Amino acid sequence: QVQLVESGGGLVQPGGSLRLSCAASGSIFSIPAMGWYRQAQGKQRELVAIRTSGGSTNYADSVKGRFTISRDNAKNTVYLQMNSLKPEDTAVYYCNARVRSSGSYSIEDYWGPGTQVTVSS
Repeated sequence: QVQLVESGGGLVQPGGSLRLSCAASGSIFSIPAMGWYRQAQGKQRELVAIRTSGGSTNYADSVKGRFTISRDNAKNTVYLQMNSLKPEDTAVYYCNARVRSSGSYSIEDYWGPGTQVTVSS
């Protein structure tokens, strides 16, 4: 089994910054990709940013230039630095890890419980 633990959400004013962290633990052989998704109230979950173990990244158009995803592969941890936050960034942010477990050849998706980010004055 694999567990994801997120931290760093909270309330911030428009224009402010937050940094989210997500650490994966458990029976892990490799994590080909880790990333962040978000779900605003009444909307579908959407990709925010993803980073592969090789360093490739992909961002939602709405966050390009404002958010930066990074990884510490040795710690199985992914970070999301969010700058110039807007009210429309308000959502529950979920960490996602695509994991190859020890002793397995298959890759499975794991999700964190989510952390609330609220951007409001």
